Amino acid sequence: VQLQASGGGLVQVGGSLRISCAVSGSVSRIDDMGWYRQGPGNQRSLVAIVKNNGNTNYAESVRERFTIYRDNAKKVVSLQMNNVKPEDTAVYYCTADTLSYTDEGSPVAARNWGQGTLVTVSS
Repeated sequence: VQLQASGGGLVQVGGSLRISCAVSGSVSRIDDMGWYRQGPGNQRSLVAIVKNNGNTNYAESVRERFTIYRDNAKKVVSLQMNNVKPEDTAVYYCTADTLSYTDEGSPVAARNWGQGTLVTVSS
């Protein structure tokens, strides 16, 4: 299973940016999909999560500015970022909790991470 993130870049304060992440590889089910971020000098932290039933959860710092979407058919999770602030500058990592099966039929559950995409907010 691989996750490929795209869409990062430079955006001005108050602007908008959308980042996306596509899951590839053989999976039987994708449960939670989400985004984490790690800013300069900070630990990696949760930004937003969307469950496979559509329920979402956001970090307080991005609530009402960011929206997470998922397309189950395409196995894509996206993050729409509006009214960005300098403190949103970070490397953003996508995640997908997947269930797969080995050739012998044994279940394999895993949290998979994308390679990270840099978002820089300029003032």
